Amino acid sequence: MEKTIINNYEEFESFLGKEIGLSDYISITQEQIDKFADATLDYQWIHTDPERAARESPFKSTIAHGYLTVSMLTYLWYSIVDVRHVKMIVNYGIEKLRFQQPVVVNDKIRARVFLHDIRNLRGIAKVTVRIDVEIEGQKKPAYDALVTFLYHFEQ
Repeated sequence: MEKTIINNYEEFESFLGKEIGLSDYISITQEQIDKFADATLDYQWIHTDPERAARESPFKSTIAHGYLTVSMLTYLWYSIVDVRHVKMIVNYGIEKLRFQQPVVVNDKIRARVFLHDIRNLRGIAKVTVRIDVEIEGQKKPAYDALVTFLYHFEQ
């Protein structure tokens, strides 16, 4: 997909209440799940034991850690948007994160992003986007959240 290019505060602001963009789908593999388990020391069998999950899980497969899918936000966001003329970007926070449906191994997810709020804080753009992370072929999203970034635009 073609990225949305944003050059300054005013261009960002023009998306207020509108969809900024939609990412391509990305697969969540067992290898990613296992590496995330190694990084976080979260080895719960529903994530890391495909044989047991096939027998005992209601999903009949392993599922991604919820926070693994959340950690994909940066990748998904920057596959949608190219914010230019920025000195620095700070991840400021996540609010109202709601997991709605698990991501089963090999599911494909993508992000749909809307500009929820934007404020000028003495030259720093405080940008809050609503991100809906969708699962290919599913009606309910994996999760949605309000994610806030601080963009320090060049003057």
